[in-house]
Amino acid sequence: MLLVLWDIDGTLVDSAGHGRFAFEDAFREVVGRDPEWVDYAGRTDHQIALSMLNGSHEGLPDVLEALAAHLATRREAIAADGHVYPGVRETLSALDEMDGVVQSLLTGNVEPNAAVKVGAFGLERWLDFEAGAYGSDPHERRSDLVAVARERAAARYGEPTAAVLVGDTPLDVLAAREAGARAVAVATGFADLEALSASEPDALLQDLSDTEAAIRAITAST
Repeated sequence: MLLVLWDIDGTLVDSAGHGRFAFEDAFREVVGRDPEWVDYAGRTDHQIALSMLNGSHEGLPDVLEALAAHLATRREAIAADGHVYPGVRETLSALDEMDGVVQSLLTGNVEPNAAVKVGAFGLERWLDFEAGAYGSDPHERRSDLVAVARERAAARYGEPTAAVLVGDTPLDVLAAREAGARAVAVATGFADLEALSASEPDALLQDLSDTEAAIRAITAST
């Protein structure tokens, strides 16, 4: 079995900044002031919240809880303002029709936020949420989430023979490598082709608009 783990932001969808807006709203609600600038790209919600809190775990559960509540109110705005990247629906659909392939999410979003973002565009029909891993799962590094997803997929389907992480940042590539998974990078999000190439993914795509090329890149190990 091949376990295909999709990153969300920058890979499947552009949520038009509403994730960042919800984070800022949540921080203001809990802490009572505007957050300082933090780097969002390729980081989990847990890591982003910790950065906002200057490394303090005090207030972390409250910020993440408020984050989920604020993003839920933005679902319609995400659908209206955001978009799905080229070829995403076609690639998800084609993989769904293949025997021995399970698709899920490997995302820094806490699980409720992941559901909001993909659900805003109707992508959930091709994804098994229970075989994935999220920023709300225990982790120190993003690669820890790959192990979580593999364990969940194994419990549901039997031990996967291979796993591939599809993402848009060098941190996604690094997470796949640290976890012993293949890395497919797409230049639709936060990193350009040059930066992604330097991270040495197993396959590099401008986007997913060529469905056959995307399928070949993702299933190359099967």
